[in-house]
Amino acid sequence: MYFPTTDAKEIVEIVCHMERKDGDVVLILLGEKEMPDAWQMISRLNKEGIDFFGGVFPGVIYDDRKYEQGAVIKVLPALTSPYLIKGLNTDQIELPDFIHLNKKYTAMVLVDGLASNIALFLSKLSDHLGNSVHYFGGGAGSLTLKQQPCLFTREGFVQDAAIVTFIKLQCHLGVRHGWKKLTGPIAATKTCKNVIMELDWKNAFEVYQKIVEADSGLKLLREDFYDVAMQYPFGMSKKGAEDIVRDPIMTNEKGELICVGEVPENSLLNILKGEPACLIQAAGQAAKEACAKETYCNLVADCISRALFLGEDFTKELAAIKEATGNQSISVGCLTLGEISSYGETFLEFFNKTIVVGGML
Repeated sequence: MYFPTTDAKEIVEIVCHMERKDGDVVLILLGEKEMPDAWQMISRLNKEGIDFFGGVFPGVIYDDRKYEQGAVIKVLPALTSPYLIKGLNTDQIELPDFIHLNKKYTAMVLVDGLASNIALFLSKLSDHLGNSVHYFGGGAGSLTLKQQPCLFTREGFVQDAAIVTFIKLQCHLGVRHGWKKLTGPIAATKTCKNVIMELDWKNAFEVYQKIVEADSGLKLLREDFYDVAMQYPFGMSKKGAEDIVRDPIMTNEKGELICVGEVPENSLLNILKGEPACLIQAAGQAAKEACAKETYCNLVADCISRALFLGEDFTKELAAIKEATGNQSISVGCLTLGEISSYGETFLEFFNKTIVVGGML
C-alpha cells in the first residue's frame, strides 16, 4: 500500500495495524522528499518487535503512479530476518553465514546506489549463493547524488551497505531497457571502479563530448553535464542480449566520467541513445515476461534516470507495466539508482537505466 505520510510515528502505527504472520518481514520504501525521521521510525519499530527493512529512494511506485514523498509498505513472507552487510566502500566486504536454502526462493537485494564497490559485493554474493535463488533489487539514495544514509534495518540507518532478505516466494523476472546503439564500440582503456579515465587512450570527457555534441547539437558542459548526458549512456556489450547500461552522471576537473556502477578496464562500450517509445515498449515487455503467470505481487525497480528522461511520458511507462500484467495485481516498487537482477534468470548483474520487474508467486 502507498501512504502519503511523512511522519515516522504514523508510519509505525500503520505497520502495527497491518496483518502479519510469524516469519513475515515488512518492506518500507520511502520517497526522499520531506522524508520522515528514519532513526525515530527505526527506534519505534524496534520497540514494537517488528522485523523490517527498506530504503530511501528518489521516488516510490504504487500501481501506475510514482510519488516523491510518502511510503510504500508491503508485508512479505521471509525465511529469516534481513541481513545487513556493511563496508561497500572497501575491498574487504565480508558476507554473513546465510540461512541454508532448500528451494529456489527470492533474494531481495538493496544497496547504497552510490557505493563504490557494488559489483564486487554482487560478485561475492553470486559466488556464495550461485543460482540457488532469483535476485531482485536496486540502489537506494538521493537524486542529489550526494551520498548519505539510505538503507535501514533493525540495526540502524546506514550508507555504504547492502541488505539481503530471503523472501519465501518464487520470482519470475523481466529485465529490459530499450536504449539503442548510437556508435561504438569504444575501448575503456583506463578505469578505476566506477570512474572512466580514458576512452581509446584519450581523455574520457573529450571523446564522449565530441560524440554527444555531434549527435545532439547541444553543448555538453561540466556544469550541467547530466542534463545532456542522461540521453547518452554507455552500453557494455553482452552477446545475445541487450547491453548492460552504465550511466555517466558527472565529470570531474580531470575530465573523468563518473558512472553509477563499475566499468571494467578494457571493456568495450557503445554509446546509446534513447527514444521514448522504445523505452516505454521495453518496460511493457519486461512486465509481460515477469507476469506471465498469476502473481502474489509485482515488484518494480525502475531507474530514476528513465523517469527524468521521459518526463511527463513516464506515466506511459507505468501504464505499459500495468497493461502488460493484465491488471492482475498491484505493482509496488521504487525509482532506483541502479537495478539488480539475475539477468536472463542466470548471472547476477547491476544495471543502470533499466527496469526490472519481479512477478512474485
